[in-house]
Amino acid sequence: MTAFDLTVRNGRVATASDTFEADIGIRDGLIVALEKTLPPGRQDIDAAGRWVLPGGVDSHCHVEQLSGMGVMCADDFYSATVSAAFGGTTTIIPFAAQHRGHRLPEVVADYSRRAAEKAVIDYAFHLILTDPTPEALSTHLPDLIRSGITSFKVFMTYEALKLGDAQILDVLAVADREGALVMVHAENNDIIHWIVKHLQQQGFTEPKYHAVAHAPLAEAEATHRAITLARLLDTPLLIVHVSQAEAIATIRQAQGLGAHIHAETCPQYLFLTAEDIDLPGVEGAKFCCSPPPRDRQSQDAVWQGLLDGTLALFSSDHAPYRFDETGKLPQGEKTTFKQIANGLPGLEVRMPLLFSEGVIGGKISINEFVALTATNHARMYGLLPRKGTIAIGSDADLALWNPERKVVLTDALMHDNVGYTPYAGRQVQGWPEVVINRGRIVVDDGTLHAERGSGRFLPCGLPEPVRQARARQKPAHFIRTLFENAHTR
Repeated sequence: MTAFDLTVRNGRVATASDTFEADIGIRDGLIVALEKTLPPGRQDIDAAGRWVLPGGVDSHCHVEQLSGMGVMCADDFYSATVSAAFGGTTTIIPFAAQHRGHRLPEVVADYSRRAAEKAVIDYAFHLILTDPTPEALSTHLPDLIRSGITSFKVFMTYEALKLGDAQILDVLAVADREGALVMVHAENNDIIHWIVKHLQQQGFTEPKYHAVAHAPLAEAEATHRAITLARLLDTPLLIVHVSQAEAIATIRQAQGLGAHIHAETCPQYLFLTAEDIDLPGVEGAKFCCSPPPRDRQSQDAVWQGLLDGTLALFSSDHAPYRFDETGKLPQGEKTTFKQIANGLPGLEVRMPLLFSEGVIGGKISINEFVALTATNHARMYGLLPRKGTIAIGSDADLALWNPERKVVLTDALMHDNVGYTPYAGRQVQGWPEVVINRGRIVVDDGTLHAERGSGRFLPCGLPEPVRQARARQKPAHFIRTLFENAHTR
């Protein structure tokens, strides 16, 4: 058998570690040939003048999920995955979110059904864990890990979601024993609550005070505390959506000490500041997320964290809410900062923003771009080499980027269901013109070709931080023996 289902010709191929010119032969959804020149396929795409990159992997996005405030995301699995595909992403990892009183197996079953019916690209799942009951810790989590959900997120803030330190230790212990990775939203809830109380007492309720309430020190303290909990058990931890210098310095220091600490950041911390929230009326609500955008110095620190490897992942943290009473503004024009649904849309713009400012702007190489947007995500969550790279045997997930194409981001350009982008008016250079998922052309020059429900669930393997931690001989550790012995009794 020599015929390919699809051949991508004449492109400049880039992976996280290499750059070369090659034709790519695709059969049955897989990359089966990488050669300078290949025979024709049943269908050919000419990639001349374009970069051929791995399809993006966005490992932090909220889709068809009820927030801790009880607000449903604007995007279901159809609109979210369509939007992701138009931005060059071929795999997403959203969250099957447990709310207190709900059992994890039912949460995952319901979320799986929604995704299977609507997704147009591939997807895996994280869990959000808010109710770590004995049954959840002893039975449900181990069962779900074995089914391919090998990462879960815990919160240190939001009253409806947060866990105490002892509960987080319980979750870390299960993850360590069963082979999973814990992700943490690190902000000090009491600090935020105290500031909010005093702001409200003095009548400071405009959206701009959201950034005041979520003070940088609240993030810095919680980051240090989360790392301390993970170090107590000598187990891996991922800090999500890192936004400021002190938290980054704490992560970098822990990494230097040999702790298995990893971290991500997001577009809002490179391209927005607290000044964007300081707008008349409630307009600033469009830019409210947690942690909030900071200042120019924080942006510089985040860029440096990406450049030196402290921050290994560039995710969207897509948390989409419409700018109306169903989303951001439950009380209309009278909505206070405390009532605003937290989160920004970002699935579609994540990669174009970084390509333009990073690659075209000369801050990062094309290989670093691939690592930050695809390969590191797949590696972190046990999907490499199936996803996140261009190699024989990998899924044929590709994005053909025109590095010369300039696009002005507008609300109307987006394919999500949010109605606005916080980056409206910004011009980017570099755009994904053809997007391929498992050999299927999903997007071609602005036209969607994929069917609703054509995406597939991806069981995740052992997360790379867990594999590395297990490969390293751990010294005798009295604290570890406490929970190990308790489990075997």
